[in-house]
Amino acid sequence: MGLFDFFSKQKKETLDKGLEKTKESMFSKLSRIVAGKSKVDEDVLDDLEEVLITSDVGVNTTLKIIERIEDRVAKDKYVSAEELNTILRDEIAQLLTENNTGDMEDFSLEGQPSPYVIMVVGVNGVGKTTTIGKLANQFKKAGKSIYLGAADTFRAAAVEQLVIWGERVGVPVVKQSMGSDPASVAFDTLSSAKSNNADVVIIDTAGRLHNKVGLMNELTKIKNVMNKIVPGAPHEVLLVLDGSTGQNAFEQATQFTAATDVTALAITKLDGTAKGGVVIGISDQFKIPVKYIGLGEGIDDLQVFRRKEFVDSLFGG
Repeated sequence: MGLFDFFSKQKKETLDKGLEKTKESMFSKLSRIVAGKSKVDEDVLDDLEEVLITSDVGVNTTLKIIERIEDRVAKDKYVSAEELNTILRDEIAQLLTENNTGDMEDFSLEGQPSPYVIMVVGVNGVGKTTTIGKLANQFKKAGKSIYLGAADTFRAAAVEQLVIWGERVGVPVVKQSMGSDPASVAFDTLSSAKSNNADVVIIDTAGRLHNKVGLMNELTKIKNVMNKIVPGAPHEVLLVLDGSTGQNAFEQATQFTAATDVTALAITKLDGTAKGGVVIGISDQFKIPVKYIGLGEGIDDLQVFRRKEFVDSLFGG
């Protein structure tokens, strides 16, 4: 086995393990609804609707999937209960294909501007700072030079945590004193990164939702300052969501997409929950590509999201 094959196998094992609880929960329910059934009928579809909703796929996305399966049953006239798993897999894969703009293959950032600037948003407690540290680690492993900016200046713990991650990964962290202007931190970070020919800049931001207007103004100000230093920056606005919170993650996505132009999603903590269906629902409802998924506590347990691998792992292929 070559080195590439070894790492691919390792990533697949991490993905399979991370989605294990979701898979077990979903398929134990699916097995119950088709037990003793010879074909997919109205009762099976009603039960399937409940399975998807309780797996946090979301009501709207669930109804869309059910409608597609109904169309297929009507067209094929007869669909056996045994085929339901395959049909469900196909429809979810198709839905993810429609709702994402294309899989990111790795952390090479080929063809992207340099420095590539990522502004990270999300509420406190979703794993935002940890995701930044893990992202920095992956980019560094890909041979990139990285600068981190501690622009969440409202929480001392956020700055301290980012500094710890910077030391752990071995990348510089630009910070200022508590209560400093976050846009000023972004300015300093991008200026330093640019003068040192860095490849990637990741900016942490405050995760306050109690005042959406204030949050919107703050994020807009940070973006405007970035754009003055690096034209086109930020190149990515990454919203981090905690997958284990289920429907609450939908609400957070609603709030942040209203406050700023979110271009990509990172969904964390999928390993500790049976709510992995949230990936499908959020992708569908917000039409924003899921770019990264968090599958464990380890520094390497953040993966780029690949639709086929996700569906294969979820359905055991």
